[in-house]
Amino acid sequence: MSDTFDLLLDGVRRFVNERLIPLEAKVSEDDAIPDEALAEMRELGLFGISIPEEFGGLGLSMEEECRTMFEFCRCSPAFRSAFGTNVGIGSQGLVMFGTPEQKAKYLPAIASGEIVTSFALTEPEAGSDSGAVRTKAEFRGDHYLLNGSKRYITNAARASLFTVMARTNQDVKGGGGVSSFLVPRDLPGVSVGKPEKKMGQQGAHIHDVNFDNVKVPVDNRLGEEGQGFRIAMQVLDRGRLHISAVCVGVAERLIEECVRYAAERKQFGQAIASFQMIQAMLADCRAEANAGRAMVLEAARKRDRGEDVVMDAAAAKLFCSEMVGRVADRAVQIFGGSGYVADYGIERFYRDVRIFRLYEGTSEIQRVIIAREMMKQGK
Repeated sequence: MSDTFDLLLDGVRRFVNERLIPLEAKVSEDDAIPDEALAEMRELGLFGISIPEEFGGLGLSMEEECRTMFEFCRCSPAFRSAFGTNVGIGSQGLVMFGTPEQKAKYLPAIASGEIVTSFALTEPEAGSDSGAVRTKAEFRGDHYLLNGSKRYITNAARASLFTVMARTNQDVKGGGGVSSFLVPRDLPGVSVGKPEKKMGQQGAHIHDVNFDNVKVPVDNRLGEEGQGFRIAMQVLDRGRLHISAVCVGVAERLIEECVRYAAERKQFGQAIASFQMIQAMLADCRAEANAGRAMVLEAARKRDRGEDVVMDAAAAKLFCSEMVGRVADRAVQIFGGSGYVADYGIERFYRDVRIFRLYEGTSEIQRVIIAREMMKQGK
Protein backbone atom coordinates (compact mmCIF):
# COMPACT_ATOMS: atom_id res chain seq x y z
CA MET A 1 0.00 0.00 0.00
CA SER A 2 1.19 3.52 -0.78
CA ASP A 3 2.15 6.15 1.76
CA THR A 4 -0.69 8.29 0.39
CA PHE A 5 -3.22 5.59 1.21
CA ASP A 6 -1.78 5.19 4.72
CA LEU A 7 -2.29 8.94 5.21
CA LEU A 8 -5.91 8.55 4.10
CA LEU A 9 -6.48 5.78 6.65
CA ASP A 10 -4.91 7.91 9.38
CA GLY A 11 -7.17 10.82 8.45
CA VAL A 12 -10.27 8.62 8.42
CA ARG A 13 -9.34 7.11 11.80
CA ARG A 14 -8.94 10.56 13.39
CA PHE A 15 -12.14 11.84 11.79
CA VAL A 16 -14.14 8.89 13.13
CA ASN A 17 -12.68 9.12 16.63
CA GLU A 18 -12.75 12.89 17.03
CA ARG A 19 -15.81 13.96 15.03
CA LEU A 20 -18.23 11.14 14.31
CA ILE A 21 -18.27 8.92 17.40
CA PRO A 22 -19.12 11.94 19.63
CA LEU A 23 -22.08 12.70 17.29
CA GLU A 24 -23.62 9.22 17.31
CA ALA A 25 -26.26 9.78 20.01
CA LYS A 26 -27.30 13.14 18.54
CA VAL A 27 -27.66 11.67 15.03
CA SER A 28 -29.81 8.86 16.39
CA GLU A 29 -31.98 11.23 18.42
CA ASP A 30 -32.37 13.81 15.64
CA ASP A 31 -32.60 11.20 12.85
CA ALA A 32 -30.27 13.42 10.82
CA ILE A 33 -26.56 13.78 10.10
CA PRO A 34 -25.36 17.38 10.63
CA ASP A 35 -24.51 19.29 7.46
CA GLU A 36 -21.04 20.11 8.77
CA ALA A 37 -20.24 16.40 9.16
CA LEU A 38 -21.39 15.75 5.59
CA ALA A 39 -19.21 18.63 4.37
CA GLU A 40 -16.18 17.14 6.14
CA MET A 41 -16.86 13.76 4.53
CA ARG A 42 -16.81 15.47 1.13
CA GLU A 43 -13.54 17.20 1.98
CA LEU A 44 -11.98 13.85 2.90
CA GLY A 45 -12.97 12.53 -0.53
CA LEU A 46 -15.23 9.82 0.90
CA PHE A 47 -17.97 10.35 -1.69
CA GLY A 48 -15.52 9.47 -4.46
CA ILE A 49 -13.30 6.72 -3.10
CA SER A 50 -14.37 4.26 -5.82
CA ILE A 51 -14.54 6.81 -8.67
CA PRO A 52 -11.52 6.77 -11.04
CA GLU A 53 -8.97 9.53 -10.51
CA GLU A 54 -9.52 10.88 -14.04
CA PHE A 55 -13.02 11.91 -12.91
CA GLY A 56 -11.92 13.48 -9.64
CA GLY A 57 -12.25 10.45 -7.37
CA LEU A 58 -9.66 8.69 -5.26
CA GLY A 59 -9.67 5.62 -7.50
CA LEU A 60 -9.11 3.15 -4.68
CA SER A 61 -8.74 -0.53 -5.44
CA MET A 62 -11.31 -2.92 -3.97
CA GLU A 63 -8.86 -3.91 -1.24
CA GLU A 64 -8.15 -0.27 -0.38
CA GLU A 65 -11.86 0.51 -0.31
CA CYS A 66 -12.49 -2.39 2.08
CA ARG A 67 -9.63 -1.34 4.34
CA THR A 68 -11.05 2.18 4.39
CA MET A 69 -14.44 0.81 5.45
CA PHE A 70 -12.79 -1.24 8.21
CA GLU A 71 -11.65 2.09 9.68
CA PHE A 72 -14.62 4.30 8.88
CA CYS A 73 -17.29 1.88 10.07
CA ARG A 74 -16.08 1.88 13.63
CA CYS A 75 -18.76 4.55 14.00
CA SER A 76 -22.53 4.37 13.60
CA PRO A 77 -23.30 2.83 10.18
CA ALA A 78 -25.71 5.69 9.44
CA PHE A 79 -22.68 7.87 8.67
CA ARG A 80 -21.48 5.40 6.01
CA SER A 81 -24.91 5.39 4.40
CA ALA A 82 -24.57 9.11 3.69
CA PHE A 83 -21.94 8.43 1.02
CA GLY A 84 -22.33 4.67 0.57
CA THR A 85 -24.55 4.88 -2.51
CA ASN A 86 -22.07 7.23 -4.20
CA VAL A 87 -19.29 4.75 -3.55
CA GLY A 88 -21.20 1.59 -4.41
CA ILE A 89 -24.53 0.71 -5.94
CA GLY A 90 -25.43 4.27 -6.96
CA SER A 91 -22.31 4.86 -9.06
CA GLN A 92 -20.70 1.59 -10.07
CA GLY A 93 -23.12 0.79 -12.89
CA LEU A 94 -22.01 4.07 -14.45
CA VAL A 95 -18.33 3.38 -13.75
CA MET A 96 -18.49 -0.11 -15.26
CA PHE A 97 -20.97 0.34 -18.11
CA GLY A 98 -21.31 4.08 -18.80
CA THR A 99 -20.39 5.71 -22.09
CA PRO A 100 -17.52 8.24 -22.09
CA GLU A 101 -20.14 11.00 -22.37
CA GLN A 102 -22.17 9.70 -19.43
CA LYS A 103 -19.08 9.35 -17.26
CA ALA A 104 -17.83 12.84 -18.10
CA LYS A 105 -21.24 14.33 -17.36
CA TYR A 106 -21.89 12.71 -13.98
CA LEU A 107 -18.83 11.14 -12.35
CA PRO A 108 -16.93 14.32 -11.35
CA ALA A 109 -19.96 15.64 -9.45
CA ILE A 110 -20.58 12.21 -7.89
CA ALA A 111 -16.95 12.05 -6.73
CA SER A 112 -17.16 15.47 -5.09
CA GLY A 113 -20.49 14.71 -3.42
CA GLU A 114 -22.23 17.48 -5.35
CA ILE A 115 -24.43 14.73 -6.82
CA VAL A 116 -25.82 12.11 -4.46
CA THR A 117 -26.83 8.92 -6.24
CA SER A 118 -29.35 6.18 -5.50
CA PHE A 119 -29.86 2.68 -6.87
CA ALA A 120 -33.52 2.01 -7.66
CA LEU A 121 -34.07 -1.74 -8.06
CA THR A 122 -36.36 -2.96 -5.24
CA GLU A 123 -40.13 -2.79 -5.78
CA PRO A 124 -43.19 -3.85 -3.76
CA GLU A 125 -43.17 -7.16 -5.70
CA ALA A 126 -39.46 -7.39 -6.51
CA GLY A 127 -36.88 -7.69 -3.76
CA SER A 128 -34.95 -10.93 -3.62
CA ASP A 129 -36.42 -11.76 -7.04
CA SER A 130 -34.61 -8.92 -8.79
CA GLY A 131 -35.67 -10.07 -12.24
CA ALA A 132 -39.35 -9.55 -11.41
CA VAL A 133 -39.32 -5.75 -11.75
CA ARG A 134 -42.57 -4.29 -13.05
CA THR A 135 -41.49 -0.70 -13.60
CA LYS A 136 -41.81 -0.18 -17.35
CA ALA A 137 -39.69 1.80 -19.81
CA GLU A 138 -41.44 2.01 -23.19
CA PHE A 139 -39.33 3.04 -26.18
CA ARG A 140 -40.75 6.16 -27.90
CA GLY A 141 -38.15 7.04 -30.53
CA ASP A 142 -35.80 9.55 -28.89
CA HIS A 143 -36.83 8.70 -25.33
CA TYR A 144 -38.27 6.05 -23.03
CA LEU A 145 -41.49 6.59 -21.07
CA LEU A 146 -40.85 5.41 -17.52
CA ASN A 147 -43.70 4.32 -15.21
CA GLY A 148 -43.62 2.49 -11.90
CA SER A 149 -42.57 2.63 -8.25
CA LYS A 150 -39.48 1.65 -6.32
CA ARG A 151 -39.36 0.85 -2.60
CA TYR A 152 -36.89 1.31 0.28
CA ILE A 153 -34.46 3.39 -1.80
CA THR A 154 -31.52 4.63 0.28
CA ASN A 155 -30.73 8.36 0.05
CA ALA A 156 -33.66 8.95 -2.31
CA ALA A 157 -34.58 12.32 -0.78
CA ARG A 158 -31.03 13.63 -1.19
CA ALA A 159 -30.34 12.01 -4.56
CA SER A 160 -30.19 14.01 -7.75
CA LEU A 161 -29.46 10.95 -9.91
CA PHE A 162 -31.08 7.50 -9.84
CA THR A 163 -29.88 4.32 -11.50
CA VAL A 164 -33.22 2.71 -12.33
CA MET A 165 -33.93 -0.86 -13.40
CA ALA A 166 -37.01 -1.07 -15.63
CA ARG A 167 -38.60 -3.62 -17.94
CA THR A 168 -38.16 -2.71 -21.62
CA ASN A 169 -39.37 -6.01 -23.08
CA GLN A 170 -42.67 -7.31 -21.73
CA ASP A 171 -42.38 -10.53 -23.73
CA VAL A 172 -39.16 -11.65 -22.02
CA LYS A 173 -39.69 -12.92 -18.50
CA GLY A 174 -37.13 -12.50 -15.74
CA GLY A 175 -33.98 -10.44 -15.95
CA GLY A 176 -33.60 -10.68 -19.72
CA GLY A 177 -36.25 -8.02 -20.31
CA VAL A 178 -34.78 -5.49 -17.88
CA SER A 179 -32.70 -2.44 -18.82
CA SER A 180 -30.88 0.18 -16.79
CA PHE A 181 -31.33 3.96 -16.94
CA LEU A 182 -29.74 7.08 -15.48
CA VAL A 183 -32.67 9.18 -14.29
CA PRO A 184 -32.04 12.73 -13.00
CA ARG A 185 -34.26 13.72 -10.07
CA ASP A 186 -35.41 16.91 -11.78
CA LEU A 187 -37.13 15.17 -14.71
CA PRO A 188 -40.90 15.84 -14.68
CA GLY A 189 -42.82 12.92 -13.17
CA VAL A 190 -40.18 11.84 -10.64
CA SER A 191 -41.39 12.03 -7.03
CA VAL A 192 -40.08 10.79 -3.69
CA GLY A 193 -42.28 9.57 -0.83
CA LYS A 194 -41.95 10.26 2.89
CA PRO A 195 -39.13 8.59 4.83
CA GLU A 196 -39.90 5.20 6.32
CA LYS A 197 -39.72 4.70 10.09
CA LYS A 198 -37.06 2.07 10.64
CA MET A 199 -35.80 -0.30 13.31
CA GLY A 200 -32.30 1.18 13.26
CA GLN A 201 -29.76 3.39 11.48
CA GLN A 202 -31.55 6.64 12.31
CA GLY A 203 -30.01 9.39 10.21
CA ALA A 204 -29.97 7.16 7.11
CA HIS A 205 -33.24 7.43 5.23
CA ILE A 206 -35.13 5.24 2.77
CA HIS A 207 -38.09 6.24 0.61
CA ASP A 208 -40.38 5.11 -2.15
CA VAL A 209 -39.58 6.65 -5.54
CA ASN A 210 -42.34 7.03 -8.13
CA PHE A 211 -42.07 7.50 -11.89
CA ASP A 212 -45.15 8.87 -13.67
CA ASN A 213 -44.71 9.18 -17.45
CA VAL A 214 -41.08 10.26 -17.03
CA LYS A 215 -39.40 10.99 -20.37
CA VAL A 216 -35.89 9.52 -20.14
CA PRO A 217 -33.62 10.36 -23.11
CA VAL A 218 -32.24 7.35 -25.01
CA ASP A 219 -28.76 8.69 -24.22
CA ASN A 220 -29.49 7.99 -20.54
CA ARG A 221 -29.81 4.26 -21.03
CA LEU A 222 -26.95 2.48 -19.27
CA GLY A 223 -25.56 -0.27 -21.48
CA GLU A 224 -27.69 -2.00 -24.08
CA GLU A 225 -31.35 -2.94 -23.82
CA GLY A 226 -31.77 -6.12 -21.81
CA GLN A 227 -28.45 -5.68 -19.95
CA GLY A 228 -30.04 -4.21 -16.83
CA PHE A 229 -30.10 -7.40 -14.79
CA ARG A 230 -26.46 -8.15 -15.65
CA ILE A 231 -25.50 -4.61 -14.65
CA ALA A 232 -27.40 -4.92 -11.37
CA MET A 233 -25.76 -8.23 -10.50
CA GLN A 234 -22.25 -6.96 -11.18
CA VAL A 235 -22.94 -3.83 -9.15
CA LEU A 236 -24.27 -5.98 -6.29
CA ASP A 237 -21.25 -8.32 -6.40
CA ARG A 238 -19.04 -5.35 -5.72
CA GLY A 239 -21.48 -3.88 -3.21
CA ARG A 240 -21.52 -7.11 -1.23
CA LEU A 241 -17.80 -6.87 -0.62
CA HIS A 242 -18.24 -3.27 0.49
CA ILE A 243 -21.01 -4.21 2.93
CA SER A 244 -18.93 -7.13 4.23
CA ALA A 245 -16.15 -4.67 5.09
CA VAL A 246 -18.70 -2.40 6.77
CA CYS A 247 -19.80 -5.33 8.96
CA VAL A 248 -16.20 -6.01 9.98
CA GLY A 249 -15.69 -2.37 10.91
CA VAL A 250 -18.80 -2.29 13.09
CA ALA A 251 -17.78 -5.58 14.74
CA GLU A 252 -14.38 -4.08 15.58
CA ARG A 253 -16.05 -1.12 17.29
CA LEU A 254 -18.30 -3.41 19.33
CA ILE A 255 -15.32 -5.54 20.36
CA GLU A 256 -13.43 -2.43 21.51
CA GLU A 257 -16.43 -1.39 23.61
CA CYS A 258 -16.80 -4.89 25.08
CA VAL A 259 -13.14 -5.20 26.06
CA ARG A 260 -13.18 -1.75 27.68
CA TYR A 261 -16.38 -2.44 29.60
CA ALA A 262 -15.33 -5.95 30.71
CA ALA A 263 -12.09 -4.53 32.13
CA GLU A 264 -13.91 -1.77 34.04
CA ARG A 265 -17.14 -3.40 35.20
CA LYS A 266 -16.85 -5.22 38.53
CA GLN A 267 -19.00 -7.98 39.95
CA PHE A 268 -18.25 -10.20 42.96
CA GLY A 269 -15.28 -7.96 43.70
CA GLN A 270 -13.49 -8.39 40.39
CA ALA A 271 -13.61 -7.22 36.78
CA ILE A 272 -16.02 -9.30 34.72
CA ALA A 273 -13.18 -9.82 32.23
CA SER A 274 -11.80 -12.37 34.67
CA PHE A 275 -14.87 -14.60 34.28
CA GLN A 276 -14.36 -17.41 31.83
CA MET A 277 -17.82 -17.12 30.26
CA ILE A 278 -17.18 -13.45 29.49
CA GLN A 279 -13.76 -14.38 28.12
CA ALA A 280 -15.38 -17.00 25.89
CA MET A 281 -17.75 -14.42 24.40
CA LEU A 282 -14.90 -11.99 23.81
CA ALA A 283 -12.79 -14.72 22.21
CA ASP A 284 -15.63 -15.78 19.90
CA CYS A 285 -16.12 -12.16 18.81
CA ARG A 286 -12.42 -11.74 18.02
CA ALA A 287 -12.10 -15.04 16.15
CA GLU A 288 -15.16 -14.34 14.00
CA ALA A 289 -14.19 -10.75 13.24
CA ASN A 290 -10.71 -11.90 12.20
CA ALA A 291 -12.24 -14.56 9.95
CA GLY A 292 -14.53 -11.99 8.35
CA ARG A 293 -11.65 -9.59 7.73
CA ALA A 294 -9.62 -12.36 6.08
CA MET A 295 -12.53 -13.37 3.83
CA VAL A 296 -13.12 -9.78 2.72
CA LEU A 297 -9.47 -9.07 1.95
CA GLU A 298 -8.99 -12.33 0.03
CA ALA A 299 -12.09 -11.70 -2.12
CA ALA A 300 -11.14 -8.05 -2.67
CA ARG A 301 -7.66 -9.00 -3.85
CA LYS A 302 -9.13 -11.58 -6.23
CA ARG A 303 -11.45 -8.94 -7.67
CA ASP A 304 -8.53 -6.52 -8.08
CA ARG A 305 -6.76 -9.25 -10.08
CA GLY A 306 -9.78 -9.49 -12.38
CA GLU A 307 -10.93 -12.87 -11.12
CA ASP A 308 -14.55 -13.98 -10.75
CA VAL A 309 -15.69 -13.28 -7.18
CA VAL A 310 -19.42 -14.02 -7.40
CA MET A 311 -19.19 -16.86 -4.88
CA ASP A 312 -16.52 -15.18 -2.74
CA ALA A 313 -18.51 -11.95 -2.45
CA ALA A 314 -21.68 -13.84 -1.53
CA ALA A 315 -19.80 -15.94 1.05
CA ALA A 316 -18.20 -12.86 2.59
CA LYS A 317 -21.49 -11.00 2.73
CA LEU A 318 -23.27 -13.99 4.27
CA PHE A 319 -20.62 -14.62 6.91
CA CYS A 320 -19.87 -11.01 7.83
CA SER A 321 -23.48 -9.87 8.09
CA GLU A 322 -24.36 -12.85 10.27
CA MET A 323 -21.13 -12.44 12.24
CA VAL A 324 -21.74 -8.82 13.21
CA GLY A 325 -25.22 -9.79 14.40
CA ARG A 326 -23.71 -12.36 16.72
CA VAL A 327 -21.10 -9.88 17.95
CA ALA A 328 -23.80 -7.29 18.66
CA ASP A 329 -25.86 -9.86 20.55
CA ARG A 330 -22.88 -10.86 22.69
CA ALA A 331 -22.15 -7.17 23.32
CA VAL A 332 -25.61 -6.70 24.82
CA GLN A 333 -25.02 -9.79 26.98
CA ILE A 334 -21.60 -8.61 28.17
CA PHE A 335 -22.97 -5.17 29.04
CA GLY A 336 -25.98 -6.76 30.75
CA GLY A 337 -28.66 -4.25 31.72
CA SER A 338 -26.42 -1.42 30.52
CA GLY A 339 -26.46 -2.97 27.06
CA TYR A 340 -30.25 -2.78 26.93
CA VAL A 341 -30.56 0.93 27.77
CA ALA A 342 -29.66 3.78 25.45
CA ASP A 343 -26.88 5.39 27.50
CA TYR A 344 -24.09 3.15 26.21
CA GLY A 345 -25.23 2.92 22.58
CA ILE A 346 -24.94 -0.87 22.46
CA GLU A 347 -28.67 -1.36 21.93
CA ARG A 348 -28.46 1.11 19.04
CA PHE A 349 -25.75 -0.92 17.33
CA TYR A 350 -27.78 -4.08 17.99
CA ARG A 351 -30.64 -2.54 15.98
CA ASP A 352 -28.39 -0.95 13.38
CA VAL A 353 -26.67 -4.16 12.29
CA ARG A 354 -29.86 -6.16 11.69
CA ILE A 355 -30.30 -4.64 8.23
CA PHE A 356 -27.00 -6.08 7.00
CA ARG A 357 -28.60 -9.51 6.68
CA LEU A 358 -31.27 -8.05 4.40
CA TYR A 359 -30.04 -5.48 1.94
CA GLU A 360 -27.90 -6.07 -1.16
CA GLY A 361 -29.16 -9.65 -1.01
CA THR A 362 -30.57 -11.47 2.02
CA SER A 363 -28.62 -14.23 3.74
CA GLU A 364 -30.94 -16.72 2.05
CA ILE A 365 -30.13 -15.31 -1.41
CA GLN A 366 -26.40 -15.44 -0.62
CA ARG A 367 -26.76 -19.14 0.20
CA VAL A 368 -28.55 -19.73 -3.11
CA ILE A 369 -25.75 -17.92 -4.99
CA ILE A 370 -23.01 -19.82 -3.16
CA ALA A 371 -24.62 -23.21 -3.82
CA ARG A 372 -25.27 -22.35 -7.47
CA GLU A 373 -21.65 -21.32 -7.98
CA MET A 374 -20.42 -24.45 -6.21
CA MET A 375 -22.39 -26.64 -8.61
CA LYS A 376 -21.19 -24.58 -11.57
CA GLN A 377 -17.55 -24.86 -10.51
CA GLY A 378 -17.83 -28.43 -9.28
CA LYS A 379 -16.25 -27.61 -5.92
